[in-house]
Amino acid sequence: MTKKHFGFKIIRNDNHHMDPIYYVIAIVGAAFAGAINTFAGNGSAITLTILTEILQLPPNMANGTNRVGIFSQCTAGSYVFYKNGKLDVRGSLAYIIPTIIGAILGVLVAVQVSNEQFKSVFSFLMVGMLFVILVKPKRWLKPAKEKRQTNLMLIIPAFLALGFYGGFIQMGMGVFFLAAMVLGAKYNITESNAVKTFVVGVYTILVIAIFQWKGLIDWKMGLIMAFGQTIGGWLAATYASKYPKADLWAYRLLVVVVIFAVVKLFGLHKFIFGLF
Repeated sequence: MTKKHFGFKIIRNDNHHMDPIYYVIAIVGAAFAGAINTFAGNGSAITLTILTEILQLPPNMANGTNRVGIFSQCTAGSYVFYKNGKLDVRGSLAYIIPTIIGAILGVLVAVQVSNEQFKSVFSFLMVGMLFVILVKPKRWLKPAKEKRQTNLMLIIPAFLALGFYGGFIQMGMGVFFLAAMVLGAKYNITESNAVKTFVVGVYTILVIAIFQWKGLIDWKMGLIMAFGQTIGGWLAATYASKYPKADLWAYRLLVVVVIFAVVKLFGLHKFIFGLF
């Protein structure tokens, strides 16, 4: 059952406080998700599962609460990327601004409707993304370029749509944003991760404000998750900024993340385990 104490929701199980092991699971899982989000994307699949299945929050409340940890991990990651010269905010404004505008529109829709129906669309988007990632992998492992041509007629609608998706549900946003930055804007993976981390952090401030306005954030659980996600985001950004082979490992992790997402979303794991 759920009770309120000093403005926070306290989740109880059989009239007792939640077992501390659940908090440990939440923090460790959140740290792993923070690292995945910074390096590749779709870490929200982990945090949303923890919030809904372990901490027993309703889907819309979990969606709002999840943004607290996302903001903290993006803040930590952006600082590390910027400090190590991997984040060029001014040169990336053409991608950042429409993404933020789209995110505001997306969250305004998210607080009005359930995001459960959108997950069916997400499943098929992930299948398509798997093919995009696996075809011609060398496209993902390219050196940085100082000058890039930007076609605003394509960039603005594409990144508005990305922002809308991120504001609406966030899960998988990192994967789609990386694809747009690497294949469309011609950034390398590390540069793309830096821009992604920054832009998600910025629009998440506005997203949190709107979810809080609608009363859809459990701050106690959000801050617990944020602790883990910040550690994960900091460590991943540090590795990505300093090690030469970070792009290769980011690509490999991206492939693994998308494969696991497809397997889980279509229930293929149940079929696989049933074979043994």
